[in-house]
Amino acid sequence: MTVTDQRSLGELSRAEALQLLASVPVGRLVFTHQALPAIRPVNHLIEDDKIVIGLTAGSAFATSFRVGETVVAYEADSLNLTERSGWTVIVVGVARLETEPGAVLSYRARLRSWLSGATTDVVTISSEIVTGYRLVPLHTADENDSGAAHARGPITR
Repeated sequence: MTVTDQRSLGELSRAEALQLLASVPVGRLVFTHQALPAIRPVNHLIEDDKIVIGLTAGSAFATSFRVGETVVAYEADSLNLTERSGWTVIVVGVARLETEPGAVLSYRARLRSWLSGATTDVVTISSEIVTGYRLVPLHTADENDSGAAHARGPITR
């Protein structure tokens, strides 16, 4: 088989998607703010299939976050524009304010906010739905290959 310049999306397993998510320090939190969709870049930790983020006082998510639980999406990726390769992972889950004092202290010590100001709250996001895709080259049959081309078309969602 030979590799073409064309690409397709290959679906990642849940485990691989969470492992890739843990390999990058920043993602994007998708939530509702003033009844409209909002997206903010935030740094994160991955622990026990949960995404952990810190909030600073006055952040848009902190002001929109309701007491109890809020459904959110979280997305992170790693793309190589030159190679036209990479991956993306999207997690949909429930955001909850972490209230266990020991866990809050531990998370605060490990989270490295890019914003000035102390982390006021720690939020965990469950991983109810995990989808991930890797951008991969298409493979085509060589001239010497006696079988049909095995190129896969792109996944569309």
